[in-house]
Amino acid sequence: MKRRMSRRRFLSRTASVGAGWWILADGRSAWGYPANEKLNLALVGAGKRGNHFLNAIPKTGQNLAAVCDVDLKRAQDFAGKLGGVPAYQDFRRLLDEKERRIDGVIVATPDNTHAVIAAAAMKRGKHVYCEKPIAHDVAEARALRHIARERKVATQMGNQGMASDSFRRTLELVEAGAAGEIREVHLWFVFGGSGPLARPQETPSAPEHLQWDLWIGPAPFRPYHPSYFEGWGAWRDFSTGCVGGGGSHSIHMAFKALKIGALWEGGEAKGTIRIEAETSERCPENFPRWAFLRFDIPARGPLPPARLHWYNASEEELRKRGVWERLERIAGRSLEWKEGWTPRSGTLLVGSKGVVHTNAHNSLCALLPERDFPDSGGPPRTLPATAGHEEEWFRACKGGPQALSGFDHSGPAIELLLAGNVATWAGRPIELDPLASKVVNDEEADRVLRRQYRQGWSL
Repeated sequence: MKRRMSRRRFLSRTASVGAGWWILADGRSAWGYPANEKLNLALVGAGKRGNHFLNAIPKTGQNLAAVCDVDLKRAQDFAGKLGGVPAYQDFRRLLDEKERRIDGVIVATPDNTHAVIAAAAMKRGKHVYCEKPIAHDVAEARALRHIARERKVATQMGNQGMASDSFRRTLELVEAGAAGEIREVHLWFVFGGSGPLARPQETPSAPEHLQWDLWIGPAPFRPYHPSYFEGWGAWRDFSTGCVGGGGSHSIHMAFKALKIGALWEGGEAKGTIRIEAETSERCPENFPRWAFLRFDIPARGPLPPARLHWYNASEEELRKRGVWERLERIAGRSLEWKEGWTPRSGTLLVGSKGVVHTNAHNSLCALLPERDFPDSGGPPRTLPATAGHEEEWFRACKGGPQALSGFDHSGPAIELLLAGNVATWAGRPIELDPLASKVVNDEEADRVLRRQYRQGWSL
């Protein structure tokens, strides 16, 4: 029997061969990965989320082989903490120079460049872990899902809550009918938007170590200002707001339990999703101080139509408008979790036999009333157990099962949420055809599903 050639031996034997032939059909075609083989990973984005991987990746036995950030000083400082790995300012140069030496790419930049970096990496056969919400607009999320399927790479969105026993055990119970028929869902995030902001009039020079044009990415160009760089989350050109940022943690129990993703696959599940928005004010460039959305979901095969309510606002606003009291009445208990992230945000799935209550990240879940569901805890019994969120992606990169939050799931979920942003921008109801990725009742809103890229940028 022939000995299996390791990845490093394979590379060393082919290093003298010209790079021109190095074209992979997909991310697994060149070799198989032994279970204990380290992955060489590149990190693009060395800010807050990027810092999470500084410790997380080495702890899991993988190797951070390169780091990239438009702020070269930040990239170099980060690289120094890793023992001097190569530091890059432009992700395209990183991919050109490290294509043969990296297996996967972690994307941890602001929302406006998630998709272009993820797409470029996948087209080179690289596995991709992308922080939520993977895309800035609906068309980008659709494109990433198709590219991932075509290139057969392992993907995952950074929404750690799905990698918990509580999420998986509750999901399998709901899918088995424990909560009964679900027609009503509530998702709330105790967080508001900036409201309308005037663009800054000053145009200071960007720091020498910051490549501003690259930070802007495919978005419309505007002169550098520190309020954009540091406060990008307030601007629609760069951010997806609370609906994209918070919703990409909160949506998964509802999206999977109600099989909403079937609307993206066709078959028996057909129809449009009506989305209505009520907001504090019109915010064409920013995000409203509060936003309430209603998603009317058509039937999916045997499953009935359902309505998803989304609320993001301060707790004071939620109480003033009677939302908080109504949600507590549905839950039959306090909405606050004693542990976990954002303990006063969460979701409720209202069934004919019971109510599912989760925290905002879907990592803590309960079937209510608890006295009626004594066996609702513990590890999952039909869904796969998890060794950890990132670990699922690592195993998928090595040929294992796809991660539960791979782009086949997270892509359609993000499309749904980002269509909500289109509704808050339009200020009028829209009808989304998820299979065609089209707003069928509003041409102007339909155009917003796919923003115009600046010259030189594409997926």
